[in-house]
Amino acid sequence: MSENDYANHGKTIAVVFFSILFISIILLSSNPPVSKDALVHHLAVPKLYLQHGSIYEIPDMVFSYYPMNLDLLYLGSLYFGNDIIPKYIHFFFGLLAAWLIYAHLKRRVSSVYALGGALFFLSIPIIAKLSISAYVDLGLLCFTTASLLLLLKWGQTGGKPLPLILSAICCGLAMGTKYNGLVGFLVLSALVPFVSLRKQPQKGRASGIRPLGDALLFGLIALAVFSPWMIRNYIWAHNPIYPLYDSWFNAVVAERTRQVLGVFGTRAMHYHESWFQMALLPVRIFFQGQDGNPQYFDGQLNPFLLILPIAAFWGHQARKDTLKFEKNILLAFAVLFFAFSFFSTGLRIRYILPIVSPLVILSVYGFKKIVDRGKGAANRKTKHIILLTILFVLFCTFYLNAGYIYQQFKIVKPFEYLSGRIIRDDYITRYRPEYPAMQYLNHHASDNAKVLFFYIGNRGYYCNRGYTFDMINYKSTLHKIVKNSATPDNVYCVLKEKGITHFLIRNDIFNRSVKEDFSDKEKRILKDFFRKYVKRLYIKNGYGVFRLAAL
Repeated sequence: MSENDYANHGKTIAVVFFSILFISIILLSSNPPVSKDALVHHLAVPKLYLQHGSIYEIPDMVFSYYPMNLDLLYLGSLYFGNDIIPKYIHFFFGLLAAWLIYAHLKRRVSSVYALGGALFFLSIPIIAKLSISAYVDLGLLCFTTASLLLLLKWGQTGGKPLPLILSAICCGLAMGTKYNGLVGFLVLSALVPFVSLRKQPQKGRASGIRPLGDALLFGLIALAVFSPWMIRNYIWAHNPIYPLYDSWFNAVVAERTRQVLGVFGTRAMHYHESWFQMALLPVRIFFQGQDGNPQYFDGQLNPFLLILPIAAFWGHQARKDTLKFEKNILLAFAVLFFAFSFFSTGLRIRYILPIVSPLVILSVYGFKKIVDRGKGAANRKTKHIILLTILFVLFCTFYLNAGYIYQQFKIVKPFEYLSGRIIRDDYITRYRPEYPAMQYLNHHASDNAKVLFFYIGNRGYYCNRGYTFDMINYKSTLHKIVKNSATPDNVYCVLKEKGITHFLIRNDIFNRSVKEDFSDKEKRILKDFFRKYVKRLYIKNGYGVFRLAAL
């Protein structure tokens, strides 16, 4: 077969697998939302806005101050009572990011490699997992990818400002989607001068005014796009990026913040990791990811995202080669974004998600380098070895991704819900055992009831009554009230002043917390308060509904 025949077969195979992947994601998405952050924030806050009739400040929910570009897109489907469509909206941004990768690679290598890169990207475990969740991370990834690739395009235009302006707009949209976009803003702003210098004629490169001017233009446009969220937060909390760096903007924060140990202190304290293990974190994150386990980064990547980019820089390239420069920019973005995120937050794969796109592009370049080396090998034995290497890499890369998606079908079990073998309420209860207690509140509590959540993980989306959290800024509201009260009557009066009418309690953790954190005096006051003023109404799956009795 000719090379064109191989290319056509490759396209056909890529399209077939892409179709299978697309259908798999749609099936896995077509069930009620049960992911934690969707129920805490991404669906819960838009639902509260709909109930209120407008965007409003919710001081008890610190996450309601986060930027919400994507969350606001979910309002329409929630208005019509559909909470599955937000998953499709989120997946759309993953598809858009895959298209950006495809379009970039098609112009630089070929459509076959571009299709392979897009397929590789969409099937990476963390991307597949997010594609079936009503989160916002794929929006952040999409806008950041667009900003980075437009910056590279600007480097080839010879002075046209439109790509730089569009890049800045996308960067601003990324910041308005999730605060992690601020890291992208810092990294991209730092890269703008290097791309600008590359664009300048050789004679004019001694001047740094133009690169700094380009960086300033980029920054101002990006911040202007992000500014509505900064203005909102400044009006509400006197901090444009609240709750981040609140001590910079508000002096009195001692009581509402906790001590930050940093990534090394946290891992040493909670996971008992050695310094050697922590030194290997940049490598381990590609090999040891586990969903739902913060020690292992709460998500999974693919090891070849680390291995294949190395091959992208294999061999000699011309000093002025444009592709080499772009590779360096892609690598610099990935390294710098990882470094900023690594030292500024707890290490989660979702927090470094924007590095996936450049690493996928570099992986395709690396794979092509291996293929080209095989084609150019003079020795037949060498060709066979390289061919086997290529087949091995292809098989392992997509086998790991396909195996993860197969496991998701075992976990999510979409066919049980789609076939009608299990109804919506039972499906949600399977993954969220507090759901029956919330349904009890929805059916029996009055419309003006206000529920105090204890150890529910802040998952309030399925509660149709007003609610707030016992744990605010890492401190228990009830414990503070009991500590400052002399009698059970004082506890009752303070709760009634706050408008609390009901409790929703996860019993095992609540009992353990009282046992470990309350003094003997506080335990007596709390016990007498429950005996005198609290009535148990309902309990199931370890979650109880209680009502404050009237005087």
